[in-house]
Amino acid sequence: MKRFISFVKKEFFHIFRDVRTLTILFGMPIIQIILFGFSITNEIRNADIAILDKSKDTATRQITDKLLASGYFRLNSILQSESQIEQAFKKGEIKLAVIFEQDFQHNLLKNGSSNLQLIADATDPNTASTLTNYVSAIVQDYQLSQARNKAGIIQVQPDLRMLYNPELEGTYMFVPGLITVILLLIGAMMTSITIAREKESGTMELLLVSPLRPAVIILGKSIPYIVLALINAATILIIGATVFGMPLEGNLGLLVAEIFLYIVLSLSLGILISTIAETQQTALLFSLMGLMLPTIILSGFIFPIESMPEILQWISNVIPAKWFIIIIRNVMLKGTGFASVAFETAVLAGMTLLLLGLSIVKFNVRLSQS
Repeated sequence: MKRFISFVKKEFFHIFRDVRTLTILFGMPIIQIILFGFSITNEIRNADIAILDKSKDTATRQITDKLLASGYFRLNSILQSESQIEQAFKKGEIKLAVIFEQDFQHNLLKNGSSNLQLIADATDPNTASTLTNYVSAIVQDYQLSQARNKAGIIQVQPDLRMLYNPELEGTYMFVPGLITVILLLIGAMMTSITIAREKESGTMELLLVSPLRPAVIILGKSIPYIVLALINAATILIIGATVFGMPLEGNLGLLVAEIFLYIVLSLSLGILISTIAETQQTALLFSLMGLMLPTIILSGFIFPIESMPEILQWISNVIPAKWFIIIIRNVMLKGTGFASVAFETAVLAGMTLLLLGLSIVKFNVRLSQS
């Protein structure tokens, strides 16, 4: 028994001396419970909306105030004409546009009913449905309060219109997200594991002492995965179009160029991970915990970023998938050109250059130590 207790103590000391094991044991559960607890929710808060008020009377102001006081919506802009609506959606500035008809209050008092048009960005059908339901519930509450005060029945008729996805097809949301996740899997995870395997087997040391420059080694290891990732992206797009009816409203050349940029970014991440990880298991752990979970949770693929705490919204800005999903949805569903996704493209290009630079520096350091 004494030997057994001593053996258990030895195992405890062994675990406590290993900082990486302690981090995984105690750090990961805390990070996961915070991440999942705050981000996995169907409730949407602070969604950006635009108001087009053609009546500008007391009733429209009261309804607008109730919408903004609910916490579900945040006023992005006051529109002056209907021609501004499409542009606001294509720039990704708003999720919903609320349009009050002319003489809204007059019609409400004289005829007992008025019309309210809601136009939602349905590239994310779940968010669009939720937001329109929020507005309908708030308008219904306004009707009840007015009926109680004036002992009369009034009715506001919401007219719903879903842009870019009128049938609210869930495929339109999942195909861009799946492309994002699969390209990251092939680019980052496979590259990091492959290079880590070579380091384990010792073949990487032979490459490092060869006449080849580090940049050439990185390029040579990246090209096969770039080709494979492009083939996978083409396969997903063809299946999405032929089997699920996924449209491509924008320019195919622009879409391919953006996919190529994202693949290079994913490969850069994989190469950087491989320069840090010494074993395949470590590379797999980094890829899964450091890339896969944030990509699924913090990219806006499934859960709306607007509803997350502010600190998670800031963290989401360093997740490449967030910017790529915005690009791919804009090009495929909204049919926008490069000007509408120029900022997101610049962010991805900047991340790619930074990661490639860090990878080359790490390879140079390793070469100087060998």
